[in-house]
Amino acid sequence: MLTRAWGIARSLIIYHGQPGRHRRLVRFYGQFLGPGDVAFDIGAHVGSRVRAWRSLGARVIAVEPQPDLLRVLRTFFGRDDQVVIAPVAVGATPGTAQLALSTATPTVSTLSTSWRDTVSADRSFAKVRWDRSVEVPVTTLDEMIKEYGEPAFCKIDVEGFEAEVLAGLSNPVRALSFEYLPMAHDAGLAVLGQVEALGDYEYNYSPVETMRWARESWMSAAELVALFGEIRPTGRSGDVYARLRAS
Repeated sequence: MLTRAWGIARSLIIYHGQPGRHRRLVRFYGQFLGPGDVAFDIGAHVGSRVRAWRSLGARVIAVEPQPDLLRVLRTFFGRDDQVVIAPVAVGATPGTAQLALSTATPTVSTLSTSWRDTVSADRSFAKVRWDRSVEVPVTTLDEMIKEYGEPAFCKIDVEGFEAEVLAGLSNPVRALSFEYLPMAHDAGLAVLGQVEALGDYEYNYSPVETMRWARESWMSAAELVALFGEIRPTGRSGDVYARLRAS
């Protein structure tokens, strides 16, 4: 019980307790969202993006399968009729899946066994333990779009399950993001390939929750891969942002 409480408290401190962080998030995501837009937060965790997106006037679909984190989200946003808290995971097909939970570090709970095996070999994950599991319902992005409408922005932060999430999306959305981890480089390239297959996207990169762009100009997929080559030796993770090119 103490470990679970510490894991949640740690996330709350990191994502809600840093002065100025909320303002940076609002300023950053204002590039993608405005009043009345629909936003999908796939892997909402403790809701830092939900809070920022609501400040921008967006209607937020917060997807989170972890039971402890669902309680946090319901405490923060349960009375907001512009936030839908969906207690599910997202994957390639509807059904159920086993979610491996890390009690002390819930940010790395995952549905992907292969991702867990890959990152476990990295020293930055040396102290991480996935100590229990729970069966969770799974929906798809296509099903979510049918129910809630097409999102103006879709954040995908699902610890190695990104490929499965995108496999459940048939048509491009206006903008999206996914996490890149240097120790899971090949998986990141595969996800980039899926995004490329969906539509005519351009890309940028924001390192490690900085809410700052790595490049002043948006890039092609090939240019992003070259940037990965620079980032990979540092071992520092970040988020890839993709937006449809103006037609």
